[in-house]
This record gives sequence, C-alpha cells and structure tokens, in this order.
Amino acid sequence: MKAFVAGFAVLAGLMAVTPSAAWAQMGATVAFGQQGAYRGYFVPGGEGARLPGIVLIHEWWGLNSAMKAEADKYAGAGYNVLAVDLFGKVATTPEEARKQVQELAQQAATAHLLAAANYLRALPNSNGRVGSLGWCFGGGQSLTLAIHDPRLNAAVIYYGQPVSDPRQLAKITAPLLGHFGEADQSIPLARVNEFRQALAAAVVAHLIYTYPDAGHAFANPTNTNAYQRDAAMTANKRTEEFLHRYLK
Repeated sequence: MKAFVAGFAVLAGLMAVTPSAAWAQMGATVAFGQQGAYRGYFVPGGEGARLPGIVLIHEWWGLNSAMKAEADKYAGAGYNVLAVDLFGKVATTPEEARKQVQELAQQAATAHLLAAANYLRALPNSNGRVGSLGWCFGGGQSLTLAIHDPRLNAAVIYYGQPVSDPRQLAKITAPLLGHFGEADQSIPLARVNEFRQALAAAVVAHLIYTYPDAGHAFANPTNTNAYQRDAAMTANKRTEEFLHRYLK
C-alpha cells in the first residue's frame, strides 16, 4: 500500500479540484447502517419506478464535490446512488490524502461498503440490484466490495489496485468491468495482465480494458494534467452500457 500511495502522489500534478461553481448538488447527506453509524451522499434516481442502486466510491481525496457531481450524473441516468464517505473528511493536498489512505482501517471500511449496498437494496423503490463504481482508491474499494458481497450484481473499477490471488477473486459472483491506463506508473500493465489472468483462473466474468498513452486518473476531468478525453469518453460509455446490462 505504501509503495502505491507514494507512486500515486507524484503523478502529473494531482490536485483536489471541485466542479464549477454553477453546479448545484441534487442529493443530501444520509445516515445508514446499524444505528446510523455511517454517512453518505444519497441521490434518488427518480420516482414511480423500481430502480437499481450504485455504491459510488471516492478517490483518495475523499467525498468531495467532484464525486458528488458523479453521483448526481448517475442518478440522472436512473440509478439510486449512495456515495460513501470512508474518511469523514476531504483532503486538499496529496500529503493529506496519502495519510488518510494509510490510516484507513480496511475491515471497518468494508463494513461501511456492505452497509451502503444493503441500504440501497432496502429502499422502497429498489429493483433489488446493486452495483459498485469507484475511481483510483475507490476502484480498489469497488473490487473489495465485490469480493465481500455475494449479492452484488456488478462492479466497475477505474484504475484501482488489482488483486492477483485467484482464491480471493473466486469469492466474486458479480461481473467486473475494469479500466486501466497503459501508461499508469502506479499500476503497470504487467499487473493489469496478472489481474486479468487471475480473474480467468478464478472463473470470474470480467471485461478488462486498457487505454494506450493513458496514465493514472485519465478519466478525471478535474485533473487537467492526467485527463485523456478520448479514453475517458470511451471508458465512460462502456461503464454506462455495462451497468445498464447488469442492473436494469
């Protein structure tokens, strides 16, 4: 974990950037889990229909405005979205972000993710299907949720740290979609290939895409040093199609 965090920090001018001031959030903070132990940003996908849910998982910065805007976007596409807050605060520097990742208690974070999925399933307008979606740190957490929740229906990973142990991956019942940059210094292409091979060995349904010349955070439009528009648009379209196929 430390090697990854250190490598990630030096990638092309990472900054905690927020959406335009014109953006107005659509959702609100909710409490969930046993005795309301957890907080998250919830955005309903609409009324009068049975809707799928998405557990949306933030980058290493935390649940900032950019992540809330992503939650709003997917809610607008017809999903009940719960953006979790695994840190309880938002980092403004890479040093702060690195520290909160290193100090994360993974067992507690996993319980938080499982509670988020159960919250979405229990909504009166739920269709019973829930997926996970995360970027960077959140991509790794999306994979973690897939490993620990046999009821999950789909998981999307944007350049999250892979797991290469087929015994762990064999616990996954949800289909996986992964997006990785071929120029990502923190997740070399060789590791992505190991991940793909391990998923095949574990007999997990998966689609793993790599994007030439794209580095880490290539799908983050607020990171102007890393954003690769064409790769991001292709990845996002694939994500939309994947979630629609398995959740709706």
